[in-house]
Amino acid sequence: MTRALIVVDVQNDFCEGGSLPVAGGARVAYDIGQLLRERAASKEPQQTYGLVVATKDHHIDPGDHFGNPPDYVSSWPAHCVVGTDGEAFHPNLDPVTFDEIFRKGEYAAAYSGFEGAATGGTSLTDWLRAQGVEEVDVCGLATDYCVRATALDARAAGFHTRLLSDLAAGVAAASTAAAIEEMRAAGITVS
Repeated sequence: MTRALIVVDVQNDFCEGGSLPVAGGARVAYDIGQLLRERAASKEPQQTYGLVVATKDHHIDPGDHFGNPPDYVSSWPAHCVVGTDGEAFHPNLDPVTFDEIFRKGEYAAAYSGFEGAATGGTSLTDWLRAQGVEEVDVCGLATDYCVRATALDARAAGFHTRLLSDLAAGVAAASTAAAIEEMRAAGITVS
């Protein structure tokens, strides 16, 4: 059974110093980067993950997803704008380690990685199924927004889904706790 790791939105704008930072974002980037470096050095990387994919916020003009001023509920400061440093992966990650990257939100809000597509237009669901993936682990930023949405969509698509909570960080304690409970209730394993 093939297991994939989905690394959600570990981008500069979501880490300390970015336009929409999550406390602990740089640490999450470092820890995920360390896991990926260990996988690359392993003689049997398939024992950890057969595949590793990433999602990216990839905004061109997402409409009222960007607010002026933002309400921090459904509108946010400009972030992850295509062509800016904020859209890039955090330097603690090496994009070469990803088997595929799924970009989302060019012209609308998109929280789930399953709303994104690879460069050729393939959806995350179709790509994972084509690779024979049945189980996914989800990590990244932010637990209470894009990680939550991605994990819930993975479960809804029929993948056995696990949240790696030690490789994720949330925006706020209360919303993160609520998101974790929602994921558990949906049948997602939280580790």
